[in-house]
Amino acid sequence: MPEWAFHLMLGVGVLGTVAGFVLGMIPFIKQYVIPVRIISLLILILAVYLEGGLADNKIWEARVSEMEVKVAEAEAKAAKENVKIVEKIVRKTQIVRIRGEDIIKYVEKEVVKYDEKFAAGGQCELPKEFIKAVNDAAEEPR
Repeated sequence: MPEWAFHLMLGVGVLGTVAGFVLGMIPFIKQYVIPVRIISLLILILAVYLEGGLADNKIWEARVSEMEVKVAEAEAKAAKENVKIVEKIVRKTQIVRIRGEDIIKYVEKEVVKYDEKFAAGGQCELPKEFIKAVNDAAEEPR
């Protein structure tokens, strides 16, 4: 129902109520005064109720539009933070990859020193350098 219809009902209810009380003094119309008053009061009550609902709806629409603005701002901030997080993850992945390559090179360099120990019939012990390399690999990237 359009908004103007609620305002029209309110006007009709007010005019009917006033007419019911003012025109009650005319003898010709006096017999119809009670039904006019009842109908006018019912229309007035319904119109006031609907006007209240309309006002409440406008308040809620204003709140919704306000919250939509806040949600849009929060989404913009979230997008910026997501970019930062992705950059951080990429950076850490690169650091881990570089550290992994460095550790592989280090281990390969150290294996050459101990090749004769791991040959058949040689002594099988873990060198301190391997233990250090594993511990270094387990540390957090800086």
